[in-house]
Amino acid sequence: MPFAKLPDVQICYEWAGADHRPALVLSNSLGTNLKMWDPQVEEFTKHFRVLRYDTRGHGQSGVTPGPYNIEQLGWDLIRLLDVLKQDRVYFCGLSMGGMTGIFLAANAPKRFHRIVLSNTAAKIGTAETWNARIQAVESGGMKAVASAVIERWLTRDYRSAHPVETQAALAMLEAANPQGYKACCAAVRDMDQRKSLATIQLPCLALTGTHDPVTPPAESRLLRDSIPGAQFAELSAAHLSNLEARDEFNRLVLQFLLA
Repeated sequence: MPFAKLPDVQICYEWAGADHRPALVLSNSLGTNLKMWDPQVEEFTKHFRVLRYDTRGHGQSGVTPGPYNIEQLGWDLIRLLDVLKQDRVYFCGLSMGGMTGIFLAANAPKRFHRIVLSNTAAKIGTAETWNARIQAVESGGMKAVASAVIERWLTRDYRSAHPVETQAALAMLEAANPQGYKACCAAVRDMDQRKSLATIQLPCLALTGTHDPVTPPAESRLLRDSIPGAQFAELSAAHLSNLEARDEFNRLVLQFLLA
């Protein structure tokens, strides 16, 4: 896969779809890589040229010294778009990717047409929770947190009915770079974008999972109620709604982006 050389990091990215179509960026969640979007590529490339990339510290992108912050992750994408000569794009981010989307909607609105904020929030968890997770990875690597994370990612029913997909998600998580993961945990820990929501003027869709314990539906309703004109939709899923409710996720995202 190709790499873009940014001032202080290399970002791994991948294009799919016809060159003449409008560009849609997909931004991954904490502990995953661009392959998390495999359930979307076939449908999304019918309408868009899809750009997937590994967030700093994840996948094949560079792992620079942490901690990171949400501004850093946001400007990484803007610099990637500059390198790829993409002036204005559509955007869909899940969890950490959605947090990046909130930052970009507030701080770089001229670079985007429409933004999907999936299974995310303006503030997630407490410093104590994130510090405990960072410490667990420090002590025991990714396997120390993997089983607890996968239980939040996917409902018990889904894990039971789809062992192959569940195992693939677990393998992706366990393969994550511990240093990059911890650095991004710190970015989530220190992020609070609640005050910037009312300044966003872009069309936004807040997607949530009914059974999401990480960013429950109330968080997406707050996005809807705080971002002027934002839309809201709820899926029968836990945190990785793009995997667990792939067909409905794809339908709702495309319906919004193509409106």
